[in-house]
Amino acid sequence: MNSQKRTRAEARIDQIETIKEVSRRLIADKGVTGLSLREVAREMGLVSSALYRYFATRDDLLTALILDAYNDLGAAVERAERRSVALDSRGRWHAATRAIRRWAKQHPHEYALIYGTPVPNYVAPQETIVAATRVSGVLARILVDDWARRPPRRDRVRTNVRSFLMVENVRALLPNVPSDQYLGALMAWTHVFGFINFELFGQYVGTVSNADVMFERAMDQLADALQLQS
Repeated sequence: MNSQKRTRAEARIDQIETIKEVSRRLIADKGVTGLSLREVAREMGLVSSALYRYFATRDDLLTALILDAYNDLGAAVERAERRSVALDSRGRWHAATRAIRRWAKQHPHEYALIYGTPVPNYVAPQETIVAATRVSGVLARILVDDWARRPPRRDRVRTNVRSFLMVENVRALLPNVPSDQYLGALMAWTHVFGFINFELFGQYVGTVSNADVMFERAMDQLADALQLQS
């Protein structure tokens, strides 16, 4: 009985993975707006009702794909950061940001799914938040560790920061980092993904001759702006 149950469970997992793989191919060929359970079923040679046992709606399938993308990217960046733990803060920063860019270039359609144009009429559920913050958590940890090695300083949150930031949430992400560093940290995070978006979506065509060199220089400038120690 246990063996039979386990086999059924494994078969279900295999079928779910097949559905997701077919869905990724459809997204690559037709874009995310072309994704539907009916289309996936047609590609698999099944009736669409067969997929409802695995995903009740197109949005449920989309959520599974988004979770996979966030977690795969997060795992890649976490591995890179762990391998660089013996380096100084700037070395760790470069290792993490290179891993983000490398994953994005290897998985452009999955990257576009999570950082590209929002899917019309789709609202990501709360369950995606933890996966979505894995990368920002790595970048934040590098900054937090860097500040932990500096002399402590008294910090009073400025009113102008509270006027545009959810300070308590940012403080939870950046404990012991002075509040006057919050905006710079968030903008550095924005610039990392902004560069990658411009590169992947062709916005540097006709302007940038060597994106590899430019990325390294840009990440150096961000490390300078964050005052990361070497």
